[in-house]
Amino acid sequence: MKKIGLLSDTHSYWDERILHHLDGCDEIWHAGDFGTAEVVEALEAVAPLRGVYGNIDGRDVRLTQPMVQRFEVEGLVVLMTHIGGYPGYYSPAARPLVTQERPGLFISGHSHILKVMPDPKLGLLHLNPGAAGRHGFHKIRTMLRFEVAGGKLQQLQAIELGPRVAAK
Repeated sequence: MKKIGLLSDTHSYWDERILHHLDGCDEIWHAGDFGTAEVVEALEAVAPLRGVYGNIDGRDVRLTQPMVQRFEVEGLVVLMTHIGGYPGYYSPAARPLVTQERPGLFISGHSHILKVMPDPKLGLLHLNPGAAGRHGFHKIRTMLRFEVAGGKLQQLQAIELGPRVAAK
């Protein structure tokens, strides 16, 4: 069994709430738009990191993070990219990847909207952790935490990290 912390769209923002919810995770997955290499390094200091670069990430992040990751954890095939869409509305770049790779779990970010959606046509689960950073239109910063065991996702938790903009 592996405990996973999943986030996206940090946009260079890092706070103790994120760190608190990553405590005890065996791996951290980031679905793009880190913002800076410093965020990559901060996450790597907590636990092993699997990430993809996003559309706002510069060369410093793109040198260490691929555009697409395909990997297997505890018998579950995972496909992750930043701009991927969601079941029924996959992006043009993600659609052939999802249909060819046939992952059990497809992860994307970009929308800043937390989503957990099954795709019965392709037999997969789609996750988008929303946005953990302060840049964007979302009102609440979010992330996901879960376990993977025996090829299945378990104990899924949607975590609210607080408001995007601090109260005045």
